[in-house]
Amino acid sequence: MAEFKKLRKMLQSALRQSAEESSMLLNQELEVKDTAVLESSREGYLEDLEDSAFVVGVESREDYPGRLFMVFALRDAILMSGLLLGIPAARISEKKKLLILEEDDTDAFSEIANQIIGSFNSVFQPCLPHKVHLKQLPPLKFVPQMDEVTDEIPIPDAEYLVYKAQIRLGGEELNRFDLLVPLTLANLFDPQEPEEPGAGDDTVHDQAESLRRMFPDGDGGRAGSPGEEGGRPPAVLVLDDDSGERERVGELLESGGFAPIAAHLGADIHGLLADEGIRAVVLGTDRAGERDLSLCARLRHISPDPGLPIIMCARQWTRTGVLKAVKNGANDIILKPYDEHELLAKLSKRLDAP
Repeated sequence: MAEFKKLRKMLQSALRQSAEESSMLLNQELEVKDTAVLESSREGYLEDLEDSAFVVGVESREDYPGRLFMVFALRDAILMSGLLLGIPAARISEKKKLLILEEDDTDAFSEIANQIIGSFNSVFQPCLPHKVHLKQLPPLKFVPQMDEVTDEIPIPDAEYLVYKAQIRLGGEELNRFDLLVPLTLANLFDPQEPEEPGAGDDTVHDQAESLRRMFPDGDGGRAGSPGEEGGRPPAVLVLDDDSGERERVGELLESGGFAPIAAHLGADIHGLLADEGIRAVVLGTDRAGERDLSLCARLRHISPDPGLPIIMCARQWTRTGVLKAVKNGANDIILKPYDEHELLAKLSKRLDAP
């Protein structure tokens, strides 16, 4: 994935400014925490869009023509519009539960979105060599599996940079705020050197053997004994939504001399990394989708240990998927179902490395 360092700095600055201004607008503290970045096609993004969304299109004019998109969880949009309108908390809660979005809500949230876009305009223009102007397009509600997907709805078919921001409002974490920038527009904002042609996106046929060649254990596949810290076995965080998988991996790690700490993918990652003395992470998924890559990037970003080993596991990998996982922070890639010697060898190798 191209770096787009300048664009990322511009977006981070604009998000911080919009959070400050939105806090005053909503009379509640709005805080932008971590922002993970990944590449995704429209198809891949929509596959992971499981909850109802409110999509705000933004037209980029002048010397940087194109469209980008802000995607909010519909319940978050209802909450923020309700706060702006002064609706009682009990009624906001009812509207969130029933996904009631009235005309006043749409108008109120459009005002919030306009404020965010205004922050982007004020940050982008001084940073770019030519004139730019961002303008809000009519927003729309989109309910996955119910609303029809067309060439333009909810977003056009393109390859996107997806900026996933962690937002807290009044101390509570919101569900979703994604900023989707088509790669064509991203290259206008922040031109990148063309990449070398790759080997293609074909599926890795002999996946287990291919992954072992790409990520060798370094010891013939035999696991050594992990080093202990202060007389305690190294703590390994096991993340997987499948409770059976978490239990099996936990037993495997215990047999190899590690101390597993199991949690689902939606657990409080900040708290676990801060409080449990985690030495490595095993991130297990069914498929390395956008949500999983985003979580990998978030783990890498918020870990107090910049060298934290992350082993990402899925039931199927493509060459593109492997490259995206590595670029989002994974140190090793393995195939499910877990091979006992392979997993323990990779953990031992990573933890023994100087």
